[in-house]
Amino acid sequence: MENAAQENWKTLLSLFPPQWQERAGESGAVERLRGFSSAEALLRTLLLHIASGYSLRETAVQAKLADLANVSDVALLKRLRNSEEWLRSLCVDLLRENGIALATHATRRLRIVDGTIVKEPGKTGSQWRILYSLQLPSLSCDFFEISATTGKGTGESFRRVPIGTQDLVLGDAGYWSAAGIEFVRSRGAHVLVRVNPQTFLAYGPRGHRVRLLSRLRTVRQPGEIGEWKIFLRGENASIEHAIQLAHRRLQRKASKKQFTMRPDALEYAEYVLVFTTLQAESAGEVLECYRLRWQIELAFKRMKTLAQLGHLPKHDDRSARAWLYGKLLVALLTQKLIRVGRDISPWGYLLPIASSDQSLA
Repeated sequence: MENAAQENWKTLLSLFPPQWQERAGESGAVERLRGFSSAEALLRTLLLHIASGYSLRETAVQAKLADLANVSDVALLKRLRNSEEWLRSLCVDLLRENGIALATHATRRLRIVDGTIVKEPGKTGSQWRILYSLQLPSLSCDFFEISATTGKGTGESFRRVPIGTQDLVLGDAGYWSAAGIEFVRSRGAHVLVRVNPQTFLAYGPRGHRVRLLSRLRTVRQPGEIGEWKIFLRGENASIEHAIQLAHRRLQRKASKKQFTMRPDALEYAEYVLVFTTLQAESAGEVLECYRLRWQIELAFKRMKTLAQLGHLPKHDDRSARAWLYGKLLVALLTQKLIRVGRDISPWGYLLPIASSDQSLA
C-alpha cells in the first residue's frame, strides 16, 4: 500500500507545471522551511488538508505519521497563509497549459461566464465570490478570480473578465447590463445573455422605447419563438411545468423576504428572454446555444460536491484565499488528469527517456 501511495503521488506530481518548485521559491512559500524536509513535502501536506478534508490538527498528525512534516496545527495554518501566492501561481500555470493544449482553429471561442459564492460556516461567516469562465466544448476553465462579495467592483460583470476578439460570451441575467455588453463589443467579441426584465431598457430602430411585455404577448403558444431587433443605450407539458416552478420560486422569494411582487413578475416567468449581438444565427439557434450555459452550473456543482468547495473552514482573509486557490488547483489537476488519461497507458506515468548511448535489449 505504501508503494502504491508513492506511485500515485508521483503520477499526481507529474501533472503539476514543470516550474512548480521554482514558483515555491519565488512566492516565498518555502522561506525558513522549518518542520518540512522539502517543498514537495509541504505541497503534499497542504493537499492533505485541502483535498482530503482533514482539519489542520488532523493534517499535522497525518503528515507526521507519513514522515512528511513535524509541525503543529498553528504552524501549518501560517504555512498555508504564506502559500497563497504559490497556489495561485500554480492555478495560473495550469490554465496556461489548457490554453495551449486545447487551442482550436475555430473563428469564435465559446465561453460561459458565471460566479458562485463560498462562505464560512455560521451566520456571521464571511463570503467570497469566485468568478469563473468555462470554455466549450473542452469544458476547461480559462479564467477565474476570487474576491469579496461586498464593495465596489466585486459584483458579477463581464467587465471583470478578459475578453478576446471573436469570443462569444454567455451569461445569465446577472450579466444583463448595457455597460457590460458594450465592454464586450468594444473588445471585438459578442454576447449571448439572458434578459433581466426588471432592468430592461432598450429601443427600437426608430428610437422608441421597447415595451417588453407587449412584445412577449405576441408569442401565444408554449414553445413558440419570437425575435426582435433592439438597441441598447449608456415539449409543452415540460414548458408549462417550468413556468409553474418559476412562479413558485418567485412566490417563495417574496414570502421569505417579505416583499410584494410586481404584477408583471409572474408573467415574465413564463418566458425565456435572451439577448445577443450576433446577427447571422436564427432565433432557434441562439436559444439552443444559450442552453449550453448550464454546463457552468454543472461545473460548480462538481466543484462543490467532489472537491468540497462549498464549505469554507477559514476565518481570516489570507487563509481563506489560500484554501480557495488550493481547491481550484485540485479541480484543475483533476481536469488535466482526465485529459492526459485519454493518452497515457494505465501505467500512469512517463518512463525516463533513454540516452542515445543506451542500447535496447
